[in-house]
Amino acid sequence: MKQHIDQPEKEDKFLNFLRIEEDSKTPKYKQIVDTIVSDIENGIFKIGERIPSINETSEEFYLSRDTVERAYKVLKRKGLIIPVKGKGYFVANTGGPKELRILMLLTKLGERKKLIYNAFKNKFNQDEVTIDVIIHNCNPYTLESAIIENLGNYDHYVVMPHVDVVTESLIDTINKIPEERLILINQEIDGIEGRFSSVYEDYENDIESALNQGYDAIKKYKRLKLVFPLTNHYLPSIKSGFTRFCEAHHLSYEITDTFKHDLLCDGDLYIVIEESDLCELIKTAEARNLKFGEDIGVICYNDTPVKQILMGGISVMTTDFEKMGETAANFILEKKTDRIKNPFSLIKRRSF
Repeated sequence: MKQHIDQPEKEDKFLNFLRIEEDSKTPKYKQIVDTIVSDIENGIFKIGERIPSINETSEEFYLSRDTVERAYKVLKRKGLIIPVKGKGYFVANTGGPKELRILMLLTKLGERKKLIYNAFKNKFNQDEVTIDVIIHNCNPYTLESAIIENLGNYDHYVVMPHVDVVTESLIDTINKIPEERLILINQEIDGIEGRFSSVYEDYENDIESALNQGYDAIKKYKRLKLVFPLTNHYLPSIKSGFTRFCEAHHLSYEITDTFKHDLLCDGDLYIVIEESDLCELIKTAEARNLKFGEDIGVICYNDTPVKQILMGGISVMTTDFEKMGETAANFILEKKTDRIKNPFSLIKRRSF
């Protein structure tokens, strides 16, 4: 490798371009990495040129030496710079491993979505990836706009396509994402072309299968009541799977859109989707001295930490949210394309 002599004017040029934003959520060491990578890619520094030392950068920007040293270690691991004993650090490569840029488009960032996000994020070396999140709140126009504005800006697009109405325009927009960069999570939608990856829930078959797992405990109840809200974008296939289970086993059942106090009857089992309905059910049962698992039963849809301890444990039918995030990350890390159904199961606790 050809090594140049020190060139102060180039170092000054670098130091003038380096900007550390004190209020940025991006760690300072990563700001240093991003700046140097950008300068190398844009030709401000060429192969063989010396970059400012750790001490120079630390003193110029009032940064701790540990912060700068951490940044330089990342750059060394990327193969962009090498240390030369007694001389400093030199640019070794302009085409080192590129930092992965991933965009996640989620319906919302509630407890369950955080489990997906954290499991996904934790599969990566945090020094080598940037993961941005946009929340579309099940609005097809918000999701479409977010995709259009970010086309070409990311290596991978992890899309949760659960929206109020699937429009043709949204389908066309998702199809603009190169198939090898697209990962659908939570559900699939018709019309997406190519060999994209997905990790999905099969709502209708999932709920029927989970209820079948608990049939021996369920059959003791007089009637099954599904409290299925009209709002919050739940798929009607959940109702279909519930109905199919009840009719296959000749069980009496009822479907209502909200829990009402007069709905509570001794001997019934309640399948509850929304936590607000669960709260009303618990308050009404306590007021009438009805015990869960004895007088009445309840199974909730999707697990949360609160349900694990509430009333000694609320039974749930749930997908494995952490597994969903891990599977999506593995598509990227293992450079594979696949369509995988996410695990879904009944977790029986004390509530039925």
